[in-house]
Amino acid sequence: MKIIAYTYTDPLLEPSPDQANWGWEVDAVYQDLGKRTQLQQLLTDCETEPANYLLIRRLEELGDSVEEVSDRLNALEAMEVMVIATQQPYTSENSHLRVELLNLLHEIQRQQRSHRIRQGHARNRLDAAPPPGKVPYGYRRGQGKYTIDRSTSPVVKDFFEHFILYGSLRGSVRYLAKKYGKKISVTTGRRWLTNPVYRGNTAYHNGEIISNTHIPIISQQEAAQVDRLLRRNSRLPSRTASAPRSLAGLVLCSKCQSHLTVTSVTQRNQDKEYLYLRSISCPKKPKCRAIPYQEVLENTIETVCRDLPLAVAGTNSPQLDAVKNSLGEAIARQQEILAQIPALIETGILDAQTAKLRAYKLRTEISALQAKLATLPPVNLRSVAQAVSLPQFWLDLSETERRFYFREFIKQIEIIRQDKNWKLQVIFIF
Repeated sequence: MKIIAYTYTDPLLEPSPDQANWGWEVDAVYQDLGKRTQLQQLLTDCETEPANYLLIRRLEELGDSVEEVSDRLNALEAMEVMVIATQQPYTSENSHLRVELLNLLHEIQRQQRSHRIRQGHARNRLDAAPPPGKVPYGYRRGQGKYTIDRSTSPVVKDFFEHFILYGSLRGSVRYLAKKYGKKISVTTGRRWLTNPVYRGNTAYHNGEIISNTHIPIISQQEAAQVDRLLRRNSRLPSRTASAPRSLAGLVLCSKCQSHLTVTSVTQRNQDKEYLYLRSISCPKKPKCRAIPYQEVLENTIETVCRDLPLAVAGTNSPQLDAVKNSLGEAIARQQEILAQIPALIETGILDAQTAKLRAYKLRTEISALQAKLATLPPVNLRSVAQAVSLPQFWLDLSETERRFYFREFIKQIEIIRQDKNWKLQVIFIF
């Protein structure tokens, strides 16, 4: 008994299947990639030495139309080759063959229509053309790519600049509504901040990203800063990212393990405001007492100025530099290969279709490496630490500016209570 198998794969849409993944002991496998030359060879071989069984995944792999599928099934039936579709309810030994074929015709037509649509989208990806769907605010379609919309892109640019300056998503959303009358939800604002299109990249539904396909609204440095701010804010309690006080969301009571919130107290007939840090949900009885906000702020500044340079010095900078150099070298190698493709087309080593596939793969790999590189901390961390270790630096800042810098370096501030006194411990991010 002779068993053969056949697969057809469109290289634009899927990788080649595993030859051994049939569940049968197969004598020969015919594989086509893009064109059906091996299918013709299969039919020729069956004329001289017919097989008993032919395994295929789906009937539509036998042709690009229902007519082609039907003709090839008739040819195989005439040679007494039993066809078994492993992913469809079809086998030619069934006496209800024609009924099954009629039931499958509609599905085959639908699959082939879907296949042609997906092929069109895949070709667009190879040309780095935008995917179908609504164009992101700030852009419009033009000449096969995204182009800047000069009437709306300043709104998006201002939104990003406000977020980078203050690190508050909700605050940036409110700023947009107040200055431009552009009302968006917080969810939409978060999508803007993470949308690759605003960074000059094109993202597709398969999750792949191609870099530098059009003019960006924000630079790579700004994009890296946005990502760092988003990661930083994700560690904070809800709604504290936009809180007006610099210590909001950072302070924890080590005794009751409750986060401390900033509360204000005023006296009757007096304008002066007194700020305290109070436990949000203290389970102790009596509850942990409130602490003057200004005292904690002054102690935090003193601790940061004293301990931050030591903490930065303890980071493994040589190892970090090695990782950055390794990623940079990998990006450079891929770019060199990409630059060689036009010459390979001219010499006939690569045809245009294969060259496009190779270039697409290289560009997505470069984008992935660049994304890894962007997540690493800045190289000038030590010089920054030296600059911010001066008390006067902190005292000259507003509360909003202090909030930004505190969250760049501080993961948490623990209040350690000792009878009626207390001390604090600053835990840095690195």
